[in-house]
Amino acid sequence: MTQQSISRMPDPGRYVPELAEVSAALFKATGNRSVPRTTINLVHLRAGQIVRNTYLTTLNTGFLRKAGETEERITAVSSWVDAPCFTPAERAALALVEATLQPAPAGQERVTDRLYAEVAEHYDEKAIATLTIAIGQINFFVALAVIGKPQPVTSLADQQWD
Repeated sequence: MTQQSISRMPDPGRYVPELAEVSAALFKATGNRSVPRTTINLVHLRAGQIVRNTYLTTLNTGFLRKAGETEERITAVSSWVDAPCFTPAERAALALVEATLQPAPAGQERVTDRLYAEVAEHYDEKAIATLTIAIGQINFFVALAVIGKPQPVTSLADQQWD
C-alpha cells in the first residue's frame, strides 16, 4: 500500500515573503519575449521530468495545455531526442536543459562548445541569456518542489510558487 504524499512545506512564502518578489523577478526576466513562452515551458517540463517531480511536471503540462499545445508535443517532451514534432530551436533549448541537469560523461563538460554553438544558431545573445535564466528559474523551483513536496496541481488556479 502506497502512503499518500503530504506536503512538507505547503506555503514557503508565508515564512519567506520575499519569495513572491524573487518569483516575479524570474518570471519577468524570462518573459522578455526573446524566447517563446512555449519553449520555456517545454524546457521547464523537461526539467521536471529529469528530476522526477510530479508537481513541476503537472504544473508545466498545465501551462502548455492552457497555451494550446498539443498532447503529442507535451507527451513527446520525455523523448524529445527522436520526436519529430519539435523545431530545431526547441530541440536546442531542450538539449541545453538536458545537458545542464544530467550528469556529464566522465571528464567532459555538461554544456560543450558544440552544444553552445548549436544553441547560438537559433538564439541571439539575449535569448541565450534568457534560456540560461529560465533553466536557473526552474532549478530554483526544483529545490522548493523536491524538498517541500507541494501537492500536484489539478488546475492552474491551484498552483503554488509561481
